[in-house]
Amino acid sequence: MLQRPRRNRKSAVIRDMIQETRLDASNLIFPLFIVDGQNQKTEVKSMPGIYRYSIDNLLKEVESCLKLGLRSFDLFPNIEESLKDKYATESYRDGSLYLRAIAAVKKNFPEACIVTDVAMDPYSSDGHDGIVENGEILNDETLEVLGKMALAHAQSGADIIAPSDMMDGRIGYIRELLDHNGFTNVSLMSYTAKYASAYYGPFRDALGSAPKHGDKKTYQMNPANAKEALIEAQLDAQEGADFLMVKPGLPYLDIVKLLADNFDLPIAVYNVSGEYAMLKAAIQNGWLDERVILETLLSFRRAGATAILSYHAKEVLEKGFI
Repeated sequence: MLQRPRRNRKSAVIRDMIQETRLDASNLIFPLFIVDGQNQKTEVKSMPGIYRYSIDNLLKEVESCLKLGLRSFDLFPNIEESLKDKYATESYRDGSLYLRAIAAVKKNFPEACIVTDVAMDPYSSDGHDGIVENGEILNDETLEVLGKMALAHAQSGADIIAPSDMMDGRIGYIRELLDHNGFTNVSLMSYTAKYASAYYGPFRDALGSAPKHGDKKTYQMNPANAKEALIEAQLDAQEGADFLMVKPGLPYLDIVKLLADNFDLPIAVYNVSGEYAMLKAAIQNGWLDERVILETLLSFRRAGATAILSYHAKEVLEKGFI
């Protein structure tokens, strides 16, 4: 035998030397949940090890992550029901929980990269990502709300704004609004291929943001479709997106690769709550070894993702997996 691939696996030194795919802390974005109040830190039942933080404890968590080399964070608010309304006005109200959280993190840790979520569902009394009239999601009318939200985030110090709503035309609308108001350096990370998935359950539990009626299938993508992701990506690229995101992650690795192969923009992927919960449950029951966490994150990099939003982000650094 002239070819023996095993020769390149015979020692850790050689295996490391020829490793094709690498994962670094700089590839990771850590999603963090925020609640109002003081000294709050409550675990999300369906996501062991993940907590909702009041702003004071959020700052402590960010600081501990920065010491590990984790520098990028995506913030998500848990809003009291009494503050929710049809037009999600709490999302851009001066002095709101979310805007205070963004400003507090940037003031205390200017070196941190803050990603913010633009969508109506955490603030909407309907629990949808757009304005609802007679059971229908109003796409164009929703853009004005999303624009106000994005502008408020930029004014509060956001580095990257991530519209997750899946309304048509929102990237172009927000980009133009930000540029017009002098925020030309604020990036847009578009949820380009966000599927109508069953993997979002624990996230909705964490935020209390499940739809009050109906589902999200008229604006989130059909899990059976791949080519449609190319259409969405082409539109987002033309409208000024700086990143293209795929959500969820593991069941859609083919979509990550599809976008990576067809676009020069950085590709992000969201390793969502349901994926996290599955692995955590299996590990806690002894059914899987915790090494599956690193294997999972490497799969996103191998498929072509540059940025990975993952609830595992902190623990892989704490445990020395990378």
